[in-house]
Amino acid sequence: MRNFRELEIWKCGVELVKDIYLLIDNFPKVEKYGLTSQISRCVISIPSNIAEGCSRESQKDFSRFLQIALGSSYELETQLLISKELGYIEIEGYSNCIKKLNNLQKSINSLKKYADSIT
Repeated sequence: MRNFRELEIWKCGVELVKDIYLLIDNFPKVEKYGLTSQISRCVISIPSNIAEGCSRESQKDFSRFLQIALGSSYELETQLLISKELGYIEIEGYSNCIKKLNNLQKSINSLKKYADSIT
């Protein structure tokens, strides 16, 4: 069993959660059960699935949870783009979060490839 607290990708995921929560705090109230809810679920899913994957005994299971985290990250990227297009977030906030998200996606993908190679 791995200690998820020691994984840099988990730490980056938690940081991204904080950044995204600050970003969506200013969304219109009408989006409380729409984009705001969906974005918060997606971003929380990333470090949560990394942590859950760490509890699994097999590399195959660990890799599967990394894939789920990666899927959530791409879903989040889409929702952030939609939010920007709707004018809910400014380009600077969007760009900062997307940069962090893309770096996290690369890191998750690299760890997944490594986990797959030792399966």
